[in-house]
Amino acid sequence: GSFMMVNSSGRASGQKAHLLLPTLKENDTHCIDFHYYFSSRDRSSPGALNVYVKVNGGPQGNPVWNVSGVVTEGWVKAELAISTFWPHFYQVIFESVSLKGHPGYIAVDEVRVLAHPCRKAPHFLRLQNVEVNVGQNATFQCIAGGKWSQHDKLWLQQWNGRDTALMVTRVVNHRRFSATVSVADTAQRSVSKYRCVIRSDGGSGVSNYAELIVKEPPTPIAPPELLAVGATYLWIKPNANSIIGDGPIILKEVEYRTTTGTWAETHIVDSPNYKLWHLDPDVEYEIRVLLTRPGEGGTGPPGPPLTTRTKCAGKIFFFPGSIMRGCAVAKTGHPLAFL
Repeated sequence: GSFMMVNSSGRASGQKAHLLLPTLKENDTHCIDFHYYFSSRDRSSPGALNVYVKVNGGPQGNPVWNVSGVVTEGWVKAELAISTFWPHFYQVIFESVSLKGHPGYIAVDEVRVLAHPCRKAPHFLRLQNVEVNVGQNATFQCIAGGKWSQHDKLWLQQWNGRDTALMVTRVVNHRRFSATVSVADTAQRSVSKYRCVIRSDGGSGVSNYAELIVKEPPTPIAPPELLAVGATYLWIKPNANSIIGDGPIILKEVEYRTTTGTWAETHIVDSPNYKLWHLDPDVEYEIRVLLTRPGEGGTGPPGPPLTTRTKCAGKIFFFPGSIMRGCAVAKTGHPLAFL
């Protein structure tokens, strides 16, 4: 098996020694157990022992288990319940950190990989990926098999090692409990990785990494295309195929208003082309397209506007002395005829 003995005498504070286990590629439930030992002549702790679990050759991150400030009465057993399976792989790293002025020994021995669940450290069920839209709340649910204790510490660990405390824990039954945590890392489009970690009296449980996928609601790149113009209608093509942001598109809407007014209306579009009805003659309109993807907050900002004017309401006959501006005729004493 693996063994590490560190003499902290004469060491500077923070000086480290590492024991790296071989890379593990497990495809079934298993348990890693080990024994550790802290000794000192003056009964002061010689330092700290940290354990890291590095997945797929990624960053070492923060410890998933650690002990410090103690002197043990002989060897103490601890377990690691790691729920990372093939095709993913991981490596366990033991780290001894010396404390200046506290001579003694820190030791690790009898590191074993066992083909059965841990007896004390909880095993996590698979952590599922979470997808949200920018600015929305993201919540992970960590579910573990084992008994929950008020003394257990649960947290969410990001790929880069940043830890977030799990706020809500509930017992599902006598063999299972769950915890939830909201993640604030949704301000912009991104993909990040998180895993659940629990520290119990018997050791630590570590889940697989799951992805937090933050999607950006879609916005059309181009304005709507004008196909036909009438006095009371406008035919348009939404031009919603080229977008900024993420799909899939589950809803298309047309928002329109007069360029001089404060009101706006929105219509759902369910065909390649769309006709805006019941418009006023000779009025300038601004038309934009709204797109929506799945999930809360999935509607993106309106796309670029199409600005266009409806036609006149009918034919106008002019008489001498009449002046025409658009569809309006200013009278100068002569009658006007409208058809």
